[in-house]
Amino acid sequence: MSLARLPTPLEFLPRATAAWGCGKRLWIKRDDLTGSTLTGNKVRKLEFIAGFAKAQGVDTLITCGGLQSNHARATANVCAKLGWHCELVLRGRHPLSEGNTLLDQLFGAEVTAVEPRRYSEHLDSILEERAEHHRSLGRQPLIIPTGGSNGLGIWGYVSGAEELVADMASADISLATIVTATGSGGTQAGLTLGMALFKPDCAVWGIAVCDDAQYFQTKVSQDIAEAQEIWPGLGSDDFTINTSDAHVGPGYGRATTPVYERIAALASLEGIVLDPVYTGKAFHGLCEELARGAYSEVNDIIFVHTGGIYGIFPHGQQLAAAASQPASTLN
Repeated sequence: MSLARLPTPLEFLPRATAAWGCGKRLWIKRDDLTGSTLTGNKVRKLEFIAGFAKAQGVDTLITCGGLQSNHARATANVCAKLGWHCELVLRGRHPLSEGNTLLDQLFGAEVTAVEPRRYSEHLDSILEERAEHHRSLGRQPLIIPTGGSNGLGIWGYVSGAEELVADMASADISLATIVTATGSGGTQAGLTLGMALFKPDCAVWGIAVCDDAQYFQTKVSQDIAEAQEIWPGLGSDDFTINTSDAHVGPGYGRATTPVYERIAALASLEGIVLDPVYTGKAFHGLCEELARGAYSEVNDIIFVHTGGIYGIFPHGQQLAAAASQPASTLN
């Protein structure tokens, strides 16, 4: 189902290259510009999930995440566009009307806040209980996993990889390393499978914003296996899952001062805004890896900007402090 504004631009970052490229050219794939109220990478996945849902007669989408979940907000937006009901099961006690949670409300989503421990221990049963509730009301619900990351959702970035290969040809880039933030694993899985199909000499690296490399080895493998079940004739099994878990910092949704400084510095250098939960943490990790001599086999690095701009607002105080002083700690 066509929901996103595609293709998104591939842009060169001249000043970021001079500051942090370490002899390599830095590019950014602007998937923060996919439309649907700046839903970023999530709407690429939802194009395939919503298409499946429509074909199955679904009229209600149920999904989950943290209070500031980009995916939950994107799902609420898509439901509003399609005239469907939406329920968001969100981890937290008291949703505040700011950032993504404010948009959830504006899009008319039904929000169920769940205490964090109960969410962690009983999420599957909670989602099924909510689905049964909607069935009792005569609705046809579909449960979407965290981040839209499963064998159906990752097709958004198999398609995205094909688009990226065309971008590279237009920019005369023959070989590049693709870097993205990875949290639920679906974007990394789609890019890994897609690049293996369309340009297998280009490595894909996920910079983890939570969990560890072994988790993503398992999760990405599972998502790709599910995608191959959907299309049994799908090509390559020859892919490598690359994840760096060295930049998670204090944990999911929590950033360090250097991450805030990197976000402020990139915004002032290039007019591009990252968020502290996903893209800012991943871009900072990319720059630190470059300073250590990583990605030596290529001259071009493409960072996939997966969106998340509304996530800056709960971190406003820290970002304002970072913008008001020189970024002395940055490589």
